[in-house]
Amino acid sequence: MSLGFMNAGCELCASYDNWQAAINVHKKNFSHPIFKVDLYHGLENISTFQKHEPDIIIGGPPCQDFSSAGKRNESLGRANLTIIFAQIVCQVKPTWFVMENVPRIVKTKTYLKTWQIFQNANYQLVEIFLDASFCGVPQKRKRLFLIGKLNQDIGRLNYLLEKNLTKHPMSVREYLGDSISVNHYYRHPRSYKRRGIFSIDEPSPTIRGVNRPLPCGYPGHQGDTAPVSEKIRALTTKERSLIQTFPPYFIWEGTKSNLEQMIGNAVPVKLAEHVAKAILDYADKEYQQIYYSQANLFSQ
Repeated sequence: MSLGFMNAGCELCASYDNWQAAINVHKKNFSHPIFKVDLYHGLENISTFQKHEPDIIIGGPPCQDFSSAGKRNESLGRANLTIIFAQIVCQVKPTWFVMENVPRIVKTKTYLKTWQIFQNANYQLVEIFLDASFCGVPQKRKRLFLIGKLNQDIGRLNYLLEKNLTKHPMSVREYLGDSISVNHYYRHPRSYKRRGIFSIDEPSPTIRGVNRPLPCGYPGHQGDTAPVSEKIRALTTKERSLIQTFPPYFIWEGTKSNLEQMIGNAVPVKLAEHVAKAILDYADKEYQQIYYSQANLFSQ
């Protein structure tokens, strides 16, 4: 989410990750520092976060234990990172926080516990489900955003998050033009009961952390937008990053498998930017309301 918030006008003071490959890519693209921290031990190193005195903390705790593409088992351990994220926020106490995850998390005990942790710390919460294809991203990708502000109701933020949604989902061609040299491409389905061939005249399906070529055994599907042929290929790593709305100049260095995983795990840049702009717009309107109320008070 870092690049999206930065593009919206936020100044990033620090980032944290525990995957060295991702840290290396971050260092190639951002000037602010990034620290290698295992979130499992985040509470033991709370001063690491507190020293920056952030106005907002943004994060997307691992979603594999909640995702429809994962094992859906909260006992595997990664679900605890969502709770630890909430505990870190509530100890640092920034004015705002943003937490991103898959929509299915709302059905879990972990989410209910996380919600309660935020409420107990006097964060007023807004929950919204956003489809990236209505936020300037050429991809069907639905995500939950839980946004909180300390000690103040932010119910009106939902209006700002929704008012700038597009009326129609964005297609790959609308966003990238003809820069992708195919009209149809292959995206490996989780099972052959689902289609695998898509058109660039529709939003891409969700970019996942794996990217496989069209296998010889793919039988085709009635929903495919083109017949199976030698012309059909998978998107390249770079093309997948563009569909995630990373800019063409973004530097990706590392093994192919690591880069595919990073790209698939990322929050689309334009989706994060959409959320950030709504928060900044809300904060600006709130500031103006306070300023003019005080000015009116002084003039009486």
